[in-house]
Amino acid sequence: MTIKAVVLDIGSVLEVIDDDVFPGPAEQRLGLATGSIAGGLAGLPGDAMTGQVTEAAIRAEWQRTLGLTDAQVDELVEDYWRWYVGTLDEELYAWFVAQRRHRMTAILSNSGPGARERERPYGFEDVTDLIVYSHEVGLAKPDPAVYELTTGRLGVEPGEVLFLDDVAVNVAAAAAHGWHAVLHVDTTTSIRELDRVIREHA
Repeated sequence: MTIKAVVLDIGSVLEVIDDDVFPGPAEQRLGLATGSIAGGLAGLPGDAMTGQVTEAAIRAEWQRTLGLTDAQVDELVEDYWRWYVGTLDEELYAWFVAQRRHRMTAILSNSGPGARERERPYGFEDVTDLIVYSHEVGLAKPDPAVYELTTGRLGVEPGEVLFLDDVAVNVAAAAAHGWHAVLHVDTTTSIRELDRVIREHA
C-alpha cells in the first residue's frame, strides 16, 4: 500500500528534550531531595496523560506536597514546561512539513493537560491534518485503541500509515496495529529510514 499518512510523536522526536533542564535543577534550587518532584504527584486521583486530572490540580498537588509558596510553584511549573516543550528539531520538522505536499501529516502524542497550548508556538496545528493528544482523547500509547482512533480519524487503512516514535513499546504497538513503525534513534537515521519505507511503498 502507498503511504498516505505520516504520523510523528512530539517529545524527544519533533522536540529535543534536555533532561538537564528538569527536574534536577529545580529540586536543587528548591532544596528538595532527588525524586521529590515526581513523587509529589503520586497522590493525584488519576492519570494526567489520559486527561483524568487538570493542570490546576497538578500545580496544587505540587504546592501541597512540596510545601511551596505561590511564587515557588509558579516557577516550578514554568521550569516543567520549558523542559516539556524542549527545542524544535528543525531538520526533522522541515522533513515532516515537506511530506504534506504528498500525503497527510499527523501527530500522536502522549501528553499532559496544557500541552496543546504550550506547544502552539511551534506551529504544529498549521502543518498537520490531525493532532491526537492523549490527554484530550483519554487514550495513550501503547493502548491499541489510540492507534485505531488515529487511523479512523485519518480515514486511511493501517498499512497506509508511517509512524515515528522514540519509545520501543509504542513502535511495537503501532506495528501490531498494521502501521509501518520506525523507532527514532537520531534525526539523520530516522529520516533515512522513513524515506526508505516511503520509497518501498510508492
